[in-house]
Amino acid sequence: MTSALAAMLEARSVALVGASPRPGTFGQRMVEEVTQSPSRPRVYLVNPKYPEIGGRPCHPSLADLPEPVDLVLLGVRDDALEDQLGLAASRGDRSAVIFGNAHSEPGPQAPGPPLRDRLAGLARAAGMELCGAGCMGFVNVSRGLRALGYTEASALLPGPVALVTHSGSVFSALLRARRGLSFSLAVSSGQELVTTTPAYLEYALDLPETRVVGLVLEAMRDAGRLRGALAVAAERDVPVVLLTVGGSAAGQAMVAAHSGALAAGDGPWEALARAHGVHRVGDLAELADTLELFAIGRRPVAPAGPGRPAPPGLATVHDSGLERAHTADVADELGVPFTPITAATTKLLTRLLDPGLLPANPLDVWGTGADTRELFAAALVALAGDPGVTAVALAVDLVPELDGDDSYPLAVLDAAARTDKPLAVLSNLPSGIDLQAASELRAQGIPVLEGTRSGLLALRHLLDRAARLECTPGHGIADASETGAGPAEIDTGRQRRGRELLASGQAGGAPLLALLADYGITVARAEPAGDAAAALAAAEAIGYPVVLKTDEPAIAHKSDAGGVLLGITGPDELAAGYADLAARLGPRALVCQAVPPGPELSIGLARDPGLGPLLVIGAGGILVELLADRAVVLPPVSARLAASLLDGLRISKLLAGVRGTPPAAREPVLAAITGLSQLAGELGDDLDALDINPVICGPRAAVAVDALVIPRRPSALRDSRARSGRGPSARTPAAWWYGGATRAAATPVTVTAGATAAGIDAS
Repeated sequence: MTSALAAMLEARSVALVGASPRPGTFGQRMVEEVTQSPSRPRVYLVNPKYPEIGGRPCHPSLADLPEPVDLVLLGVRDDALEDQLGLAASRGDRSAVIFGNAHSEPGPQAPGPPLRDRLAGLARAAGMELCGAGCMGFVNVSRGLRALGYTEASALLPGPVALVTHSGSVFSALLRARRGLSFSLAVSSGQELVTTTPAYLEYALDLPETRVVGLVLEAMRDAGRLRGALAVAAERDVPVVLLTVGGSAAGQAMVAAHSGALAAGDGPWEALARAHGVHRVGDLAELADTLELFAIGRRPVAPAGPGRPAPPGLATVHDSGLERAHTADVADELGVPFTPITAATTKLLTRLLDPGLLPANPLDVWGTGADTRELFAAALVALAGDPGVTAVALAVDLVPELDGDDSYPLAVLDAAARTDKPLAVLSNLPSGIDLQAASELRAQGIPVLEGTRSGLLALRHLLDRAARLECTPGHGIADASETGAGPAEIDTGRQRRGRELLASGQAGGAPLLALLADYGITVARAEPAGDAAAALAAAEAIGYPVVLKTDEPAIAHKSDAGGVLLGITGPDELAAGYADLAARLGPRALVCQAVPPGPELSIGLARDPGLGPLLVIGAGGILVELLADRAVVLPPVSARLAASLLDGLRISKLLAGVRGTPPAAREPVLAAITGLSQLAGELGDDLDALDINPVICGPRAAVAVDALVIPRRPSALRDSRARSGRGPSARTPAAWWYGGATRAAATPVTVTAGATAAGIDAS
């Protein structure tokens, strides 16, 4: 028997509840869309108001249908959804689409769970898949099924893009875009009450047409299953392009921890994308350009030998000196690398160019304007032939030529016939593009990128993919997870000691620093003191100068409370400092080894409800709040990845040494990060957040001088160890939006007392 998901997405029988013959109504559009499905499913119309619609019989109720169906489309009002879905579940129908928002007003008149929860419970209990609520439906172009309530183009040809979007507006915009985009599967999944993005992704990856996936998401649902699907995409070399909006609730329960605050919002998405080689984009323009580049363009090929002489880079050919400089400026801002060309390529270009033009990359070839087609094609081929160049673009505006000249499109096609490297057109102004020329180029497999910034970002994604191909064993994307480390072996003794400390309620001060030292993290020596005599004895044992800190457990951030006294050089100063600290904050104190100043890092862990522990690396000390300079990653973390993360931070310039200061020793910093990764592997389920701030990075050592931990509540810990299955539910939108305006999902519905006899009036 086929799965309920396959039954939904490849339905051979469909019931349309709320069907209508009235032009312009939701029910009429729903009938029109489903009945033009190329797969020609058996269609059952349901509405008690009409005996027939368009020559098809119309049934009063789902109960009157001659068979259970694969898919029920519920084009009814919210107050009829529960009865209709319950009836479908009782009949054994396999799946449903809920177009409406499924909203119910809370209050004493509506006791019990919200409507959305009740609908999800009905579907899950019956083993039904459920698309929506608050969605546009889906089109399985590869299998010829249209399950829509809004009009889309009648001629949708199967293609390489699989799309899952929480937004109905984005769904329609991409289906209707005048781009080189065609789809294997396009799903407007809405609130995902039951069927979540990873389920659609798993299905799409099994379609042979799918070569690239686009995801537009506002919440991360079923995070564990999503990770599994993304791993499959990487294994099969299917790029995943991700646009996210909004934020996660991660870190909100751990406001006392900087790591929680830094990881909140975008952190979980950043970590997820980094772990699975996902291409994150910043807006819809970058999404469309990147999807087109991966969908119809050529992919980078890893070198057969030991590797190219330089990291992957771009080459561009221009017809304007100013636009060449503008492209170089934008590329520098975005971090898009141009390949320094070889002497052989320089010599070849010199022979092609008019006098006075510079043979360089990026390249301006416009001189006299003679032999345009031949000149531009030859320049593109020459740059593509350079061993360091990964991809080539003709960076021209591609405007309609008023004299009918088609030299630019023909030059690109000529070049494409003479090189196997990725080749694209990079246009500067979307509104100026010659649509006919762009369409013809796209039909020949040449992407036309519609904007300097979005196009360069798309090309950067292509270069990033090439870099992962080249730095992984066997040049396989499947091995390109940036974590770069397998799960570490569990030290059960160390894990037991850590769990006992976290459960004791005493996980702070010297015991917490000792726990960090157990994971190979260098820590400042620290001794607790409950009175002045103990503080003086501790300082004598450690050696002056020392640092005196409050060790009161209720004070999370010692500096903010005036609870840190630095550079204490003798007993009298220490005694006075202790007296002041005890009077203001309490008697518990910590006497610590003084560590020479240096650049300060913050490293920590924060728990995401779906992904688990996230490792956070950023600027430390007071800069942790001022800069919010951080990277977020899923453990385990290798030394190679740790180094890459550090290099991406602004504080890396301080670590490298500035204005005569010595550079910080790199290996101790990497050891601290990988040690924290090991701690996450052994104790990640036992804590909500952990801050190590600051880690003072000197020329010989990286020393953790303070730490804060927030253990998980015992009830949450018990639940996490006992629970398996679905990830956390995520927020759902307050309204169902289409094209910027809230719309009702359907027209009024009349429901009788008995669910099996529920009447539907969706005219």
